[in-house]
Amino acid sequence: MHRVAQEHPEFLDRLVVGSGPTPLASILVRVSAASDSLGRLLVVDPGALDVLDALERPVELDASGPAALARSKRLELLRIAARDLLGLDTFETVGVALADLAQQALDGAVALASGGPDIAVIGMGKLGGRELNYASDVDIIFVTAHGPDEDTARRILQVAQLCFRVDVGLRPEGRAGPLTRSLDSYRSYWARWAATWEFQALLKARALAGEAALGRRFEDAAVEQVWGRHYSGDELAAVRSMKARTEGAVAGRGMVGREIKRGPGGIRDIEFAVQLLQLVHGRHDTGIRDRSTLDALAQLAGAGYVATDDAHVLAEAYRFLRTVEHRLQLVEEDQTHAVPIDPAARRRLALVMGYTDDVSDSATARFDDALRSCQRDVRAIHERLFFRPLLEVFARDDTPNSARKGPGPTSRLMSSEAVARRLDAFGFSNATRTRAAVEDLAGGLTRSSRLMAQLLPLLLDWLSLSPDPDLGLLGLRNLVLHAHHRSLLVSAFRESPEAARRLCLLLGSSRTLVEAIERNPELIATIGDDQALTPTPRDALVSEAGERLHRNDDESWRRAQLVRLRQDQHVRIAARDLLDVDDVVATGRALAAMNEALLEAALEVVDPAMPFSIVGMGRLGGAEMSYASDLDLLLVYDGAGDLEGEAVAESLLHLMHGPSPAERVASIDLGLRPEGGQGRLARDLHGYATYFDRWAQTWERQALARARIVAGDRDLGERFMTVIDDFVWGRPLTDDEVADIRRMKARIERERIPAREDPQFHLKLGRGSLSDIEWTVQLLQLRHHIPEASTHTALEILGDRGGLLPADLVALRDAYRFCERTRNRWHLVGALPGGGTPGDALPTQADQLSHLSRSLGTTPSSLRDDYRRVTRRARRVVERVFYGIEDA
Repeated sequence: MHRVAQEHPEFLDRLVVGSGPTPLASILVRVSAASDSLGRLLVVDPGALDVLDALERPVELDASGPAALARSKRLELLRIAARDLLGLDTFETVGVALADLAQQALDGAVALASGGPDIAVIGMGKLGGRELNYASDVDIIFVTAHGPDEDTARRILQVAQLCFRVDVGLRPEGRAGPLTRSLDSYRSYWARWAATWEFQALLKARALAGEAALGRRFEDAAVEQVWGRHYSGDELAAVRSMKARTEGAVAGRGMVGREIKRGPGGIRDIEFAVQLLQLVHGRHDTGIRDRSTLDALAQLAGAGYVATDDAHVLAEAYRFLRTVEHRLQLVEEDQTHAVPIDPAARRRLALVMGYTDDVSDSATARFDDALRSCQRDVRAIHERLFFRPLLEVFARDDTPNSARKGPGPTSRLMSSEAVARRLDAFGFSNATRTRAAVEDLAGGLTRSSRLMAQLLPLLLDWLSLSPDPDLGLLGLRNLVLHAHHRSLLVSAFRESPEAARRLCLLLGSSRTLVEAIERNPELIATIGDDQALTPTPRDALVSEAGERLHRNDDESWRRAQLVRLRQDQHVRIAARDLLDVDDVVATGRALAAMNEALLEAALEVVDPAMPFSIVGMGRLGGAEMSYASDLDLLLVYDGAGDLEGEAVAESLLHLMHGPSPAERVASIDLGLRPEGGQGRLARDLHGYATYFDRWAQTWERQALARARIVAGDRDLGERFMTVIDDFVWGRPLTDDEVADIRRMKARIERERIPAREDPQFHLKLGRGSLSDIEWTVQLLQLRHHIPEASTHTALEILGDRGGLLPADLVALRDAYRFCERTRNRWHLVGALPGGGTPGDALPTQADQLSHLSRSLGTTPSSLRDDYRRVTRRARRVVERVFYGIEDA
């Protein structure tokens, strides 16, 4: 008020009468207390006080020029904010007023830009839904009647950006795409390329400015696209995964609780749930298609798709959270969604929100309590929202008519067809079978406790996020129906909801893990704790195995103990992998360490009478094993005859392989030994040295680049590695050897892909996939003298030393990690009953590809596109660097 009086002394009598403030002064104080930016406007613009003095009269936007348009927009924003802060308008009215203001500004921008009749402006997001914020991006896209018109669009943007932050990133191809498209071009893009989230965004599309008839045609086309298609469980799972990743980013920045938009229990929880349910049911129910979040929520509740009490809580929470967002943004009209840490700023927010101090608590504490309570309620409802109505239908159908309650506010239930649609949309393929499993599950949990029964909608939600919800539901039901398993389950769930969430994900991911957890239910207690899931270190696992194996001399009993150890470690490694605790590099090292320990323990059982060492080759040597990897080994001994060494090797193989696949500890492959399948299983040190000196071929030199001692006598192993180092790294690679390596690789490409697997999407042997990259790296290692068994590490060393261009390094690294992660995941997700394993290509069956893509947080089409993208880039590098094709 002091600054206004200084700048505009002629207004002083409008602010003070006698010794007290006028109503106008009170409004001024209320506005400037909430907003520094609007306070400055009141100081610098004489017309601002006139606006506050006539809040019932809208400011007409002045489109006589860009500056006049921007000024009149600011004054109308001031009027809207003042009415909001004084409580004259509801939250909904404010959102509509701000959206209408943006529409008028865009109308003015089109007029000033001389936008002809051939262009229309389409509002998206909160602008399209008429629920705008004070500092929202104004999301728009442009549609033209004929062809591209970038110049006109840029002129419109130039003017509009004087009034609002304008974002055109929701257009096809985002910021990489053309600024304008014809309606036919939009239709073509939607039909061929649009992702599910883009159809979700089209829910809000609304014609705003420019050519009205063209805008209406766009609206009609958007309605046809959004509501004329079926959204599969894969597509909905992918957009839910995107949201989960956003929440993870919020948590990674330490913003949980402060971030009121994207954090758990925030605005996005409500908006996302409403939009997802609209996509699921809106195709068959035109009454739930409103663009406004609150109106759509009311429609969903009225149709029985959301429980009435849940809808009421969410609506009130939405109003509260959006009002907090409004107050945060009004301070400086910044696009912020985070409650401040600074105590003074936080107190200011609490006071502007209407909280006051009293003897029991401060305004800040009262606001903090209200925010926490709101976020807690929103999150709780969001997590059960999709499945609570289904359970109410199941319960109502199982209740005799005489026992049913009369009509009430929550009596509207979904139809059986709507139930089936929702179950299908969330990955449960058979409504009847799902219902039977849910009833068994509900009965088992209810016998345990009322709390567990209340957890059921949440369990179904977590299961729906897994790759195979049907498999997960069946696995969870089987655990609940077994009394001992149910007791462990309930105990773990009570102590840790995170354990429940993780168990649902694991059970719905892999038949192997379902069988392992049913066989060893004590694992349930470890699932919620990353530390408890950590695989046992190699040396500790060797000690544990030694303690077990010395309790009994029977070979079958000892083998069974090794199998149990392997199963326990495998579950831990696979769980950390599926839960994204470990990346593909850590997973490969953990699998290698587990197998090294098993080999060490097995060799102790065999107890050779001479020094005996086991040398890892291939993936084991590089400590980057996959779940599908065999153990490629060389066996070396010293100080004994051939018969004794061969006997030790045979005993080791017999112990590890067992009489049947079910009793197998691990699959050992000795095919890389001298003379291959025709050679002896083991050789002494002198025999290896002689063979390498006289008869070894180029491919054997290449293979030995990945050799590493993994078990047995260390001194002998080190001496053996000295022999290998001299053979592999002792001289440069000749041109003839380079040609040999290339010829062998070309022959493998022609011959090795199994007929039943898709060569276009082979993760191991396809063009630009794992084999291509491994051969390329090994050739470069031999050329540049880089002794390193790990492909991952060798790639980085080659990049550091200039053996690979930076772009080539990125291409090979990305393809290697993508193919290895996808192959590992397919081995887990595609596991067959009885322990059978899938192939090494992306599956061709639709349901299998669906399960794999969901596990990776994507869709089948996107997974294939990603494969093509990374492998094509890698293959170009392979052809140039490995094959020497210069124009690749």
